[in-house]
Amino acid sequence: MAALPDAPLFSPLYRQIASLLTRSLQASEWKPGEAIPSELDLAARYKVSQGTVRKAIDDLAASNLLVRRQGRGTFVATHAEEQTQFRFLRLSPDSAPGAPKAGEREPLSRRFLDCGRQRPPAEVGRAIGLHSGEAALRVRRLLYFRGQPVVLDDIWLPAALFKGLTSTRLSAYQGPMYGLFEAEFGVRMVRAEEQIRAVPADGEAAALLGLAPGAPLLSVERVAFTYDDRPVELRRGLYDTRHHHYRNELG
Repeated sequence: MAALPDAPLFSPLYRQIASLLTRSLQASEWKPGEAIPSELDLAARYKVSQGTVRKAIDDLAASNLLVRRQGRGTFVATHAEEQTQFRFLRLSPDSAPGAPKAGEREPLSRRFLDCGRQRPPAEVGRAIGLHSGEAALRVRRLLYFRGQPVVLDDIWLPAALFKGLTSTRLSAYQGPMYGLFEAEFGVRMVRAEEQIRAVPADGEAAALLGLAPGAPLLSVERVAFTYDDRPVELRRGLYDTRHHHYRNELG
């Protein structure tokens, strides 16, 4: 007797509405920082109950795609929001007298070392969805906590999405890097996947981070995605964790 095909997965109505809202975000119907229509208007638009729309919005707010503001409505999330601008940076200071408590944000500064078009290695091109022959932008920077270099980032981006991006432009922008990407290039990072391992510092990384060659570093390789699960960034960070730790929340 032949096996029956798998039955289609049931998708609750509120998730279907959440998917339709996400498509509108992807199509830039509502841009980062802009208000979306009211729950009543959306309920009429999709011909569902207000409760279903509210549950869909709650789902997208939990994913940091939308932000509720008491008495003002619901807005498209932006990386300029305090709660989202460092959402992918998980480095926290160890407990020490006078240092910020774990989970608190401590003063951060940055220095861009380079930004230019390059032909990416094959594995990099695959990671950010480039076709053969397409160019990438490579950005290298140092992050400083309390004046000390702690993170060396090697960042790869599809060049076609970030025309005109330079070290000067990056340095002049006062907000988070992802805020620049969404404000000036229309690219919003909505989720990321990471791989973490311990590695020894090579000569260049050691010199830039003020370490001895071979010192232990935490390597964090992250692929960030925009809407529709499109990969748009590969970031390889080397973290000095002598006085910091990588913090994550599970569940």
